[in-house]
Formats: sequence, C-alpha cells, structure tokens
Amino acid sequence: MIVTILPGSGDFHAIRYNEKKISKGQARLMEKENIYLSDDFTTEDLVRFFKLYSEQNSRIKKAQFHVAVSCKGREMTPEQLLDFARLWLKEMGYAEPGQPLLVYSHNDTDNNHIHIVTSRVAPDGRKIANNHERRRSQEVINRLLRNNPEEKADNDIRAAKAYRFGSFAQFKAILSSMGYQVYEKDGTVSVKRGGKVVRNISLTEITQLYNRKAQADRKRNAQLRSILLKYRDVNSNKEGLKRELKEKFGLDLVFFGRKDKPYGYMIVDHKNRSVVNGARILSTEEVLEFATPEERFRRAEFFIDNLFTLNPKVTQHEINKRIRKQHAWLKDGVFHYNGKSYELKPYMRDALERNQRIAIVELYKPRTEAERDILCERLKISQKDLVSLSDTKPTNYADVLYDIREVFDRKDPLHMDGRFFLGCISFTRHEGVTYAIDMERNVIVNLNEEGFDVNRLIWPGQQQEKKREPVKRIKRYKLNDVGGGSQSENREWEVGQKNQQEDDMIRGRGMKM
Repeated sequence: MIVTILPGSGDFHAIRYNEKKISKGQARLMEKENIYLSDDFTTEDLVRFFKLYSEQNSRIKKAQFHVAVSCKGREMTPEQLLDFARLWLKEMGYAEPGQPLLVYSHNDTDNNHIHIVTSRVAPDGRKIANNHERRRSQEVINRLLRNNPEEKADNDIRAAKAYRFGSFAQFKAILSSMGYQVYEKDGTVSVKRGGKVVRNISLTEITQLYNRKAQADRKRNAQLRSILLKYRDVNSNKEGLKRELKEKFGLDLVFFGRKDKPYGYMIVDHKNRSVVNGARILSTEEVLEFATPEERFRRAEFFIDNLFTLNPKVTQHEINKRIRKQHAWLKDGVFHYNGKSYELKPYMRDALERNQRIAIVELYKPRTEAERDILCERLKISQKDLVSLSDTKPTNYADVLYDIREVFDRKDPLHMDGRFFLGCISFTRHEGVTYAIDMERNVIVNLNEEGFDVNRLIWPGQQQEKKREPVKRIKRYKLNDVGGGSQSENREWEVGQKNQQEDDMIRGRGMKM
C-alpha cells in the first residue's frame, strides 16, 4: 500500500488533470461528496466550487490537497482502496462533516490506484494541520496495516547484506530499491522510511562486506544492456521503464541526482543478488533517451545521410557495423529496428545498391581504366570515376593465370560457344584487347599483356561467318539460322545468360565479397 501526497495548487489543477483522464477513457469518478452543483456540472464548475470553498481562509495560497493511493498490481480493487483511503483521511484530519471530496479511479497503469482531491481548509474555515505530514502519513499507514517498521527494516537490512556490492553507494542502492532513504554521517548509516529513522548501522559494519564484490560478469552485463535497450524503446518515460524491469526481470533502476535530471544510476539485480554501476552497461543519457520508433528511424536516416556525405561509397555492410550496437540493421535498402521495418528514401536505396556494385568491382583490383570500364559495364555502374584503381593484383591472380594457361596449352581450337568458358571464367574483348574474368575468385586478366595467343579463341561471330555462305543458296534460310545472327533464338539465350550472371554478381552468388 502506497499513499503519495502530491503537490498543492492555488487553481486546483488536479481536478482538470483527473477530468481529462475521464475524457480519454482512463479514469472514472467514483465519489463526489459535499459538492453542491447541478447534475450537468462541468470541470470549470468543480474548480470554481473548490476555489470559493477555500476562500474561507485567504491565508492559504495553495489550498488543493491531492493524494494518490495505490497497491501492487490488482491485489486490491478500487473500492477497497477507497475504504482504506477513508480511514487514512480521517486519521489525517480530512474527513470532518461537510469536507468536499472528489475520488477518481484510474485504469491507465498495471497497478490499481485512486486519486483524491479535497481542500486544506476545514469546513469551519481553519487550516487542517499539515505539520510533518509525510511522516504522520506513514505512521498512519503502519498503524492501519498493523506494520512494525523497525522489524521490517531489520529483515530488509539483513537481506541487503547478502547481496554482492563493492561500495557504500551500491549498498545504498539496494536499500533504496526496497523503499528506504539512506545517508551516512560521522561513520553512522541512518536508514529512514516514511520520513522517520528506523535503524542506525555502523559504516564499518558495511565496509567489511566490500570484499564480497564479484568480478564483472561480461555475459550478464551484455544481457542487461540488451534488456535496457529493448524495454527503453517500448516505454515513454523513466517510471514506465523502471516498473516493467522490476516486474519482468526483478531489476531495480536506482537513479542519483535530481529527479528530472539524474547524473547516474545503479542496477540492483535481485535475481542474482548483485549491484552493477549503470555506467558499465549504458550511459544515463542513453537509458533516458526515450523516443518513438518513428523518431529513432528519422535519427537513423539522418545518421545514414551523414555517412553518405562523409563517404559517397559507403556500403550497407559498413553502415551495419555502425548501427548494430543499437540492435538495428539494413538489408536491401530496408531499415529494421524494434521489430518494425522502414524503407529508406529512394536516393539512399539507389546509392546503397550502386555502392554494393562498386565494392564488388573494387574486389577485382582493376589496374587500368579499361579493366575498370569493362567491370563497370558488366555491373551497370555509370559513375565509373567512383571506382578506385589499384596498383596491386589480387592475391589469387597467379592461380587464375595458371588455370587459363592450362586451357591454352591444349592443341584443339578454343571455341567460345556462348558467354562462359572454363567454369566461372568468361572472356571479352575491349578496344582490341582480350580479357578473362573469373567471377568466382574476383580476378580480371589482360590476356594480351600476359602473352596468350588470343587468335586461337574462336568467337561465336566467327562461327557465323562460316555458316553464312551455304545459307544464301538455300531457301530454307530461316530454318537453318537458329545458331546465327543477332536476332536469332540462340542470341536471345545468350543475352538471358548474361543478364542472369549479372544478377548473380550483384547478389553476391557469382562473386565473393
């Protein structure tokens, strides 16, 4: 059971807050007592009533009294919470006859809770006593629930000592996760709850346990990092993240510093009875970097755009190395993150595809513009100037050269029947020079430069020349031309093979990265 006294106000903004929740379907009005308005009252009517009621005592500038009463999960119904709240209000002095009261039940969290709005002005115009209000509140709760805070503190401190920790800050984090405030002065550690010191411990008693600190568990730390990133991205605020980690994994995040701007945090791992400095897992800024998946995608897209600016030839593989720590990746121009997929802008997808082709060409280490042009034409790269020329040959160049020489050493004619010859090696001519291209080992060879007798290669066009003479004397010209000219059926097959090979090259099946 938790009773939270919320900030006061002079304009009773808590009424607007709760009524807005009703309009969103996240709350309902359970009780309206001692408020004399017509049945069709509005939010402003309620605010006006409480202001007029509170003007009985003009010295009270913030007359609003706003309280939230909650339980763990669904262990109590809103009606049971209200029954408890009435007893608490009576003990705190807010249940005299004529005291106006609004009670709202909220359904927007995993814990049942109610909100109560009333005035700090009593029906007779005096101010309701609020000295040491939070401490008195905890005493009332303990009395109503028949709690013994000292006995409970002894048990919790004993349990905290059984954890693995290496500093006073870590020990403090353990007790903080159990709902205590801890501070040290002159060698004495004071443990407070509900504004009251429930136990004092010698600091020496704690420091003697520091030698139980466990070595860093890299595997567990990696798990914690993954958990933090995953659940940070499905929560919109710090409290939601803390609640979900506690319920699902027994992890408590204990932050240090201002509530709205903490400077650090600890992870209390109740399952493994250990404490980890959060900075070893994920920086405070990263933990609190709450954003929608769409916002994160826009940031990622901006990041990728910057990478293109720095390096116009950046590839998908290089980008993935940069973003994999964020559990995101690119594939075929699609950005995958948090279980969702987003297509990159068309110019980015086109650039990535082009750069993939460029990367393939550069695997061949072309040494001349002619070699570069041949490979760019094969992979349909128009911006040839982006391909870098190399002053060295691939490491397996000699192996490819040996295989080609073995073929040329044969005495029979070397017929080039189709596009491919000798497995994955193809031959082509460019400006009077013949080249061999091994698409499996990513090597291009200038056959003229290497001293091969390229005149021994019989190309398909040369075979056509021999068949053309008898064809002219036979009227069945078209029936016999199936292996001939550029419009023939066989030529169509050759082109199809060419295109298929180019596609294989682009997809990485014909060329190794």
